Amino acid sequence: MNIRQDVHNSDIPALCQACEARHRGLCGALDPAQLITLAKQSWKQKADAGAELVGDSEKVASYSNVLSGVIKLTKTLADGRQQIVGLQFAPDFLGRPFKSESAINAEAATDVSLCSFPKSSIERMMKASPELEHRLLVQTLKELDEAREWMLTLGRKTASEKVASFLLLIARNIDPYRADNVKDVVFDLPLTRADIADYLGLTIETVSRQLTILRKDGVIAIENNRHVTVGDLERLARRAGR
Repeated sequence: MNIRQDVHNSDIPALCQACEARHRGLCGALDPAQLITLAKQSWKQKADAGAELVGDSEKVASYSNVLSGVIKLTKTLADGRQQIVGLQFAPDFLGRPFKSESAINAEAATDVSLCSFPKSSIERMMKASPELEHRLLVQTLKELDEAREWMLTLGRKTASEKVASFLLLIARNIDPYRADNVKDVVFDLPLTRADIADYLGLTIETVSRQLTILRKDGVIAIENNRHVTVGDLERLARRAGR
C-alpha cells in the first residue's frame, strides 16, 4: 500500500513541512528524496511591498515559489513607460526556466513571502523528473490561458466589466488555501487605483466610479478605500461578463 507523503511524514524536510504551497505548487511533483535535495539549497525570504524581485534583462540566478502575497509583473519601454502585464499569487512559480536573462520586471505588489532556490538545481531536477517538468508545463499553459482571457477583457469588455473582472481575479486567487465553503471573500486591494487603471487601460476616475457603482449595487463592500468584501462570487462573475 502506498503511504501518502505529506506534512505528517517524517521524511519531508522541516523547511517544507509547514509549506501549504508545496502541495499545489511546483514542489508537489517532487518525492521526499528530491525535496530533501532541494531544501538543502533553498532559502525563504520576505520582501516589502514595492521591492523589486526581478529586474528586466537581469541575469537569472534563482527561481522562487510564491508562498504568500501578490507580485506585479511589468514591462518597460525604452522611454520609461511601464505596463502591468500580469499578477502572480501563491503558489505560482516566479521565473522563466532555460533563459539566462529575465525579460520582465517583478515587483512585490504587497508584502510577499518566497521560497527560492538556485536556477541550476531546479533545471537539473526538471531534466531528471518528468512529473516536475509536466507540472511546470501545466502552469505555463495556465498562464497562457489567463493571458488570452485578459486580452479579451482589455479588448472587448466595458469599463464596468473590466473592473469587475479585476476584482474577480483577486478574489479567486488572493487566498489559494481558502476553504470552498467560505462564502465571503475579504481582501485588501493589492494595487493602487493608478495601477488598477494601468492594468485595465482605464483612467483612475473611471476605476473609482465603477468601484462606487459596484458598492452601491451591493456587489462589493469597501472600507478605507482598499478593504474589499465580496459576498457572492457568482454575482461578481456575472458583472464581469462571465
